[in-house]
Amino acid sequence: MNNNWTKQAFAKIAADYTRSADTHLISFSLNAYPNIDFYFKDESTHPTGSLKHRLARSLFLYALSNGWINESTPIIESSSGSTAVSEAYFAKLLGLPFIAVMAKTTAKEKIKQIEFYGGKCHLVENTTQIYAESERLADELGGHYMDQFTYAERATDWRGNNNIAESIYTQMANEPNPIPKWIVMSPGTGGTSATIGRYVRYQGVDTQLLVVDPDNSVFYDFYKNGDNTLTNQTGSRIEGIGRPRVEPSFIPGVIDDMLKVPDGQSIAAMQWLSSLLGRKVGPSTGTNLVGMLHLANQMQEAGESGSIVSLICDSGERYLNTYYDLNWQQAHIPIDSEYQKWLCSLV
Repeated sequence: MNNNWTKQAFAKIAADYTRSADTHLISFSLNAYPNIDFYFKDESTHPTGSLKHRLARSLFLYALSNGWINESTPIIESSSGSTAVSEAYFAKLLGLPFIAVMAKTTAKEKIKQIEFYGGKCHLVENTTQIYAESERLADELGGHYMDQFTYAERATDWRGNNNIAESIYTQMANEPNPIPKWIVMSPGTGGTSATIGRYVRYQGVDTQLLVVDPDNSVFYDFYKNGDNTLTNQTGSRIEGIGRPRVEPSFIPGVIDDMLKVPDGQSIAAMQWLSSLLGRKVGPSTGTNLVGMLHLANQMQEAGESGSIVSLICDSGERYLNTYYDLNWQQAHIPIDSEYQKWLCSLV
């Protein structure tokens, strides 16, 4: 092992982190819920444009600390796109070759971004094939399979150390209701929900965690019945969240409740929130919003007040040829028009 290269690699990642500012916490209110404050932590402003920038940094630091990569190790990752974009960025920073194994349905904008950072895209027919193909490539090339779906929950220090949960509570400090009643998160690997849930318990704050799952994902059913052998051959249609198998990084014990969100509602909420904020958000953010409004209804019926926090996972600019294209949308995920009308009544 080249200790000098490893030291330089840590230094480069640390310098990159120092150059980066924290992401904004955006507040908004709705006339329908006068006693509830809504917040989105805007993870789309990271250098690589998504929440996964945090995860990619942590995964590289974890792999370096464990001695799994050196100055010539090819990096291979299975991904729906966003993590691969961020890992390609860090691989380029360290001068390492990078290959992303993704389904052919991955948004073209994500593929272009991976290639922009010098990465290569290895496309397979179905998202269920990405795991085995990543392992095969890593063995064939003598590379390291980063395996976000296994290591996401352990690569980030959930006790603090500038993780996303600590950042949320720091930024909420001067708000009218600084301790969120709920935090809402949609699972991809399950790593972020694990970090938030563990941090909440470790700090002893009175916040609950709702995890929202899209159609064709097994996380919700696993949470309800405990069967970790569940699989789904179809795969999630909300890119970046939902999985066809129970991922090792998904930790149900840190979750207070889960909600299954129909894809048509996610797309309606994505479009509605984009018009409210004046810029496009990704489809998983729409899923998050459906969860927030579900909780707002519950709180209002119970006569409760407080704050609800969630994430803008990535920008809608990545999905101009898919979720924001009317023809594509009608063919793949018809919008829930009744839910769309209801959303418009909230402001």
